[in-house]
Amino acid sequence: MKSGFLEKLLARLDRIDPVEAQQLLSRLIREKGFLEQVFEALHEGVIVLDEDGLVTFINGAAQKFFGLDDEIVGQALEQRIPGLDLDALAKPGKTISRDLEVFYPENRYLNFYLAPINSPLGGENFGWVMLVRDQTASRREAEDHLESERLNALTLLAAGVAHEIGNPLNSLDIHLQLIERKLRKLPAGDRAPLEEHVGTARREIQRLDTILRQFLEAIRPTRPERESCDLHQTLHDTLKLLEPELSSRDIKVELELDTDFPKLELDATQFQQVFYNLLRNAYQAIRGNEGRIKIATAHNDYECRISIRDNGSGISPEQMGSLFEPYRTTKQAGTGLGLLIVRRVVREHGGEIEIESEPEVGTAIHILLPRGPKPVRLIESTVIDVD
Repeated sequence: MKSGFLEKLLARLDRIDPVEAQQLLSRLIREKGFLEQVFEALHEGVIVLDEDGLVTFINGAAQKFFGLDDEIVGQALEQRIPGLDLDALAKPGKTISRDLEVFYPENRYLNFYLAPINSPLGGENFGWVMLVRDQTASRREAEDHLESERLNALTLLAAGVAHEIGNPLNSLDIHLQLIERKLRKLPAGDRAPLEEHVGTARREIQRLDTILRQFLEAIRPTRPERESCDLHQTLHDTLKLLEPELSSRDIKVELELDTDFPKLELDATQFQQVFYNLLRNAYQAIRGNEGRIKIATAHNDYECRISIRDNGSGISPEQMGSLFEPYRTTKQAGTGLGLLIVRRVVREHGGEIEIESEPEVGTAIHILLPRGPKPVRLIESTVIDVD
């Protein structure tokens, strides 16, 4: 805290005897270092502002939250934290509490209290103190809890959906087969238009069946059938299935596969579904010519990484927050269940999925999978033997 702040405080204490004021100043200077050590030990961020809104003190936690350094001292806080309008927030004599989301250096959810520092003699405001708390973990726990409740509700709904929609679909399919048999007995001229209508009905039934199957796969608890799997081979098998669609759209697939990529204990069938969903999302997001999908793999001692990057339309910041919510999709004929299935499979294998995207530039999806239990590492002992 700058000595100028203490000098201003001392100058206003005109009702105190000068000798007593000098003793008070000496005491404050002695305690200054102790208080700074206390503030540095806090997990909460502490920022002290003078009456003009300039930073006079900031502890390490606040620097970490906002990506600041000691050079901020003496500067206006708004200059280094765009979007924070202290003039609108700082009201004389009032303490406020607000939530804040920051994106640099890390995406965090913060809550801060802004309280005035009033003169002990009354009347004047010496500045402001801001106490900042990191609520990222608790907020994410709340989001995970909400997602769990949502999936539990969908699971209960799934049984009813499977019965109420699945059985009528089977019945419709059987009756269409009977109609097709009757149509074969009609003259060719009369049969053609009716066959077109029957074909449309059959395609719509298949579409409904696909939606129902995806819905059940997205929420139905499943246990992976793990076995030693060559993930590169699973990827090649998936690309072979999608080759006609990729060729028809003139999309080039670039592979940068790790030559030493290890085999993993996982469910190959489930990961073929993962690759299928991600690759379909990638090529469906590509518009026009020169479409590219780049697939890369890498590994270290602890985890394996699979990245799928496209040069498609990208995802807007508004849509990024709801990517894994059911029926949230940008596609006219989409169900919004593909990414939900992908994340469920990856998490059931102990992994995680990361998504980076920029509108009109493209999207990159990274799958991180553990290679197995992390090994222990012996650390050189620093204990001194005493005879």
